[in-house]
Amino acid sequence: MNKIKKVGVIGAGTMGAGIAGQVANAGIEVWLLDLPSDSDNVNSLAERGLQRLKDPDMPGIMSKEAEQLINLGNTRDHFDELKNCDWIAEAVVERLDIKQALYRQLNESCKDSTIITSNTSTIPISLLTEGMPKSFCERFAITHFFNPVRFMRLLELVRGEQTRQDVMDTLDVFCETMLGKGVVPCLDTPGFLANRVGVFAIQCALHKAFKYNLSPIEADAFFGRPLGLPKTGVFGLYDLIGIDLMADVAKSLENILPENDAFHKFASPIEFVSNMIANGQTGNKNEQGFYKQAGDEKKVIDFLSGDYVDHERLKTPLLEKAEKVGVTAIISDESKYGLFIWEVLSETLCYAASLVPEVTEDLAQIDDAMKLGYNWVKGPFELIDEIGIDYLVNRLKKSGKDVPDFLLSSLNNKFYNTTNSVLSVLSPSGKLSPIVRPKGVLRFSEARQTLVPINVNESASWFEYEGAAIVEFHSKANALDSQSLDMISEAVTYSEKKGLRGVIVHNDFQHFSCGVSLWSVRECFEKNDFDGLDAFLTYFQNTMLQMRDSKLPVIAAPVGMSIGGGFEVVLHADHVVSHANSVMGLVESFVGVVPAGGGCKEMLYRWTEKLNDTQKGAWKSFMNIGLGRKANSPQEADALAMRRADDVFQMNRDRILNIALSKLDDTKKASQRSPLALSGAEHFKEMLEWLEVNNKKGMLTPHDVTVGTEIGRIMSGGDCPAGTVFSEQEILDAERSSFITLAQTQETQARIVSMLDNGVTLRN
Repeated sequence: MNKIKKVGVIGAGTMGAGIAGQVANAGIEVWLLDLPSDSDNVNSLAERGLQRLKDPDMPGIMSKEAEQLINLGNTRDHFDELKNCDWIAEAVVERLDIKQALYRQLNESCKDSTIITSNTSTIPISLLTEGMPKSFCERFAITHFFNPVRFMRLLELVRGEQTRQDVMDTLDVFCETMLGKGVVPCLDTPGFLANRVGVFAIQCALHKAFKYNLSPIEADAFFGRPLGLPKTGVFGLYDLIGIDLMADVAKSLENILPENDAFHKFASPIEFVSNMIANGQTGNKNEQGFYKQAGDEKKVIDFLSGDYVDHERLKTPLLEKAEKVGVTAIISDESKYGLFIWEVLSETLCYAASLVPEVTEDLAQIDDAMKLGYNWVKGPFELIDEIGIDYLVNRLKKSGKDVPDFLLSSLNNKFYNTTNSVLSVLSPSGKLSPIVRPKGVLRFSEARQTLVPINVNESASWFEYEGAAIVEFHSKANALDSQSLDMISEAVTYSEKKGLRGVIVHNDFQHFSCGVSLWSVRECFEKNDFDGLDAFLTYFQNTMLQMRDSKLPVIAAPVGMSIGGGFEVVLHADHVVSHANSVMGLVESFVGVVPAGGGCKEMLYRWTEKLNDTQKGAWKSFMNIGLGRKANSPQEADALAMRRADDVFQMNRDRILNIALSKLDDTKKASQRSPLALSGAEHFKEMLEWLEVNNKKGMLTPHDVTVGTEIGRIMSGGDCPAGTVFSEQEILDAERSSFITLAQTQETQARIVSMLDNGVTLRN
């Protein structure tokens, strides 16, 4: 198996630049080439690709160090740089003649061992390599990445008839371990797996929404989180991808799929959508699509008038029931919402089942493709198991619908089964085969199916696994409440009593935790129960100290967002094993409160240690917490004092739990915090002056000043003399006091209500 030390990427568009960026993130030198420009800057196309990677809203590169590994050039002046590349990824325009001409040039100039791949999803390998010598075909494959490359986990790996096994093995291992991808082998069939099912589901949902006269808000409320799909739903996803681009994708699939494929039922354009494209209403890139952001207000298009109207979240008991019961609550409902979801879901699940065994004999590959490529919590066959194969088939028969043979042959069974603590999947022949992952890969979503929780409530669970306690959050957005804390506290206490190896806080969902439940906070201020709120915050702080002061090691293994209270859990762990794309930060100021689970305290200590100066540490903490700064990579987290020197990260999120387990026996306990001599009244005054100056400049709102004042008070000690010594507990008390003070203001309450009801950050 070859080792990849140098990579070339040809084509600096969205996908090519993204591939180059992720290669650089892995610490590998890469050349990014595009056509020479007629402008003064001959490499302008490649440079534009690099600038796209530096977009602060969706950064494709993790650090300055990674950026320095990207060499820019053009295919006229720098083609020779590809000679010594171990892998060259082609991501040029989807035209067969252009690709074939490029392959001929690469075949003549590159070393014989160079692996060459295409990012195409529409052109078969047989056509791509037509007329090429056998030696070229043997080292050629398709590596189909998903956009944005850094953040989307799926890589569809497709071999040709002549591709050597060692080439496939090299790509598989490199992309899985170095680039952090979940590699799904695919046959060279139209659309492969993820887009074949994913675009079908999106198009079906679009057509059915218009059939039932649903607004974007209504459709997205149900075709989203209640099904375990991204919250964008269908219309929000169209906006995110680009309405015009989605239309092109649908047209492309329509052209390459067989005439009898069920996709053709939903491929035709919808007149209203076509008119939107003609009007330039193509989604987020043009700041208007099905949704439109107007200042602090979010608008949504009215299908009757074509105008944008106020956006209000859909409130219906069915959504609340679905959160507790699951998808079965929706599809059994006879309202238009229930019928909409039943039709979309049954069509999509049948379509996925129809691909077995012709497109793949491993249905777990289809589930993986949808989970990794489209961020579904459960794949199609996992959803069928949740609904019940018998229920699905019988209801389809009653309505006169065709049922795929694979579903009929699977009646009275389940697709996924656990026997002898092994998770197995059903094959088309009716046999159960264990799911085998690469060495070092451990998905807790799969491991937990072989376990019985020691305890569970609505917000969290904990399990005993390989001699450790695993705590998993599973509330909405994994928001923390008293029940989440109960599970942490109980797991720590039990582990100490039973002599377990330690505790790991981890989950396999999209996000680790998006903070303390604002619903709980809202309930307290609407009931005027600030004593209850203070009691919850005290419990939160004490649980964090219990984690840190436990005799056993506690490791946090976060993926996705660890923000607000979720990040305070991470801050109090003895060791952190994070995913490379974990987003960390204390963002409470945006909803008008301060971190009060030990976040202010911990950042003050960390910045003081980093700078060896309490006053400088107080200022840094004041600024970063006040502005709600987040780290989008481990390197950014290091610069913001959010990680300890021995904390580690992993490119592949499926590997972090296994690493955390391996580190339990060597993890050292974090020490208790010594008292700090705070900077005092004069420094607090400087902070207040800074707030007033930036308020006058229009950079801060009046309530930003109020919140910032409380953050400054915590960090400096407020009106006390400089050098006044504060214990750790006194700083925690100050956090809690400021939180309660702010929660009683009308402005903070308005911010929280705005976030919960409309998903909008209110600037008041």
